[in-house]
Amino acid sequence: MSKYATAAISAALASAMLLSSCATYTGQTSAPDDPNRTRNNALIGAGIGAAVGLLSGGDATERRQRALVGAGVGGLAGGAVGVYQDRQERALRDATANTGIGVSRDGDNIILNLPDGITFDFGKSNLKPQFYPALDGVASTLAQYNQTIVEVAGHTDSVGSDEANQRLSQARAQSVGNYLMGKGLLRERFELVGMGERYPVASNDTDSGRAQNRRVEIRVVPLRS
Repeated sequence: MSKYATAAISAALASAMLLSSCATYTGQTSAPDDPNRTRNNALIGAGIGAAVGLLSGGDATERRQRALVGAGVGGLAGGAVGVYQDRQERALRDATANTGIGVSRDGDNIILNLPDGITFDFGKSNLKPQFYPALDGVASTLAQYNQTIVEVAGHTDSVGSDEANQRLSQARAQSVGNYLMGKGLLRERFELVGMGERYPVASNDTDSGRAQNRRVEIRVVPLRS
């Protein structure tokens, strides 16, 4: 077993223990002391940056790295990683200015946040045509900075069943990933995952919080040599 797989399994077990110890909000109106509501929203924001890397990472990341090397895409080493990502971050900020896409940084990884309100109609997984130009800008930048793995994760709020939210989140991740790959980006770079309602960034107790939780996140991870 590779060191990547060992790390991923350990992280997954730790995450499962954490999640099993906490109640989740069901999306229904209830009394403030209802035990089914999220306890103090303890999980909101916890480990979100690592969520996609955890569930699509380890063996998957190692596999993508091997595939890219096989496709002739070289990795980055040492201080070159940070410099490369600094430049790509600036390029992505320029490409997504005034589009509604948020750009942030988690170490050497770049995170793009695509709110569902600008990306999809409510409860749907088909991309809004008016959002194509924004994704075109992302695709153009990713093509220029090709020494990266692209992890696309769909997220939902807690309204509805776990199964329905999982299906919707996966379908939305697939829609975004397929659009980007359709612009000529190597399929070997991509990992597409549905997270359902498991990783909220805000409280599901309010309309504004639920709106923030309905999103697609793209993590741009450097390919290391």
